[in-house]
Amino acid sequence: MRLSIRHTTRYRFTEPVSYGVQRLRLTPKETQGQKILEWDMEYEGAHEELVYDDQNFNHTTFISVEEGAQDVVVTCKGRVDTEDQAGVIGQHAGHLPLWAFLGQTPLTKPGPKIRSLIGKVERSESMVDTLHNLSNVIRDHVEYGVGTSGVSTTAEEAAINASGVCQDHAHIFIAAARSLEIPSRYVSGYLMMNDRIEQEATHAWAEAYVQGLGWVGFDISNGISPDPRYVRVATGRDYSDAAPVTAISFGAQTADLDVNLAVEQQIMGQQ
Repeated sequence: MRLSIRHTTRYRFTEPVSYGVQRLRLTPKETQGQKILEWDMEYEGAHEELVYDDQNFNHTTFISVEEGAQDVVVTCKGRVDTEDQAGVIGQHAGHLPLWAFLGQTPLTKPGPKIRSLIGKVERSESMVDTLHNLSNVIRDHVEYGVGTSGVSTTAEEAAINASGVCQDHAHIFIAAARSLEIPSRYVSGYLMMNDRIEQEATHAWAEAYVQGLGWVGFDISNGISPDPRYVRVATGRDYSDAAPVTAISFGAQTADLDVNLAVEQQIMGQQ
């Protein structure tokens, strides 16, 4: 499947910025089942300083906000070819060893509520089936609800509140899987919805390491493993490692943030 993506993020500050930098993880990875045909990034009110791959092999871009700017616009656009791999990404790669994805982080540290959810999971001889069962338990007990959590909400808090978004579902899954001694990581990316081109936001899901298969994806919010509609952008131990934009600014506060995202299938051969 060939996907065309256009992602625009607009920041409006309360007053002109004296100094600001932003770390962007907005460039898709070249991984099994995913080929980047083209990808461009454009900036208004900022300029590119540095491009590198971080410890998770995430393509990372540092930009500086121009002094005196009150508006910053980052536009990403490109085309990606995807294949159906049943969510299987394959063997581990990156600067971090596999065991680094067994340790809990402040966002994933489990408490009594997550441990109770683990107790409801039906175990199977197949690790993949067990992980799908875990995903289903989380989805059944934590309702998808926009506005009920934020980027700093922990997995345990979302589980207690029984409500959250894809980020929270992924964190709860990661917390539970690591408790079962299964290496797990967070994934941020894009998802083409079947009923519309304009999307509300970027998407998030989780991956677990299964012996013999490698990393396997689980989209808890939708109850499936990623298919060709998904584009992987960044991975990490939790959201903070894979956040699309991390910003630091001085002399002003962000007053408005507006995101426009369009993901659509493109006919092969179409320019």
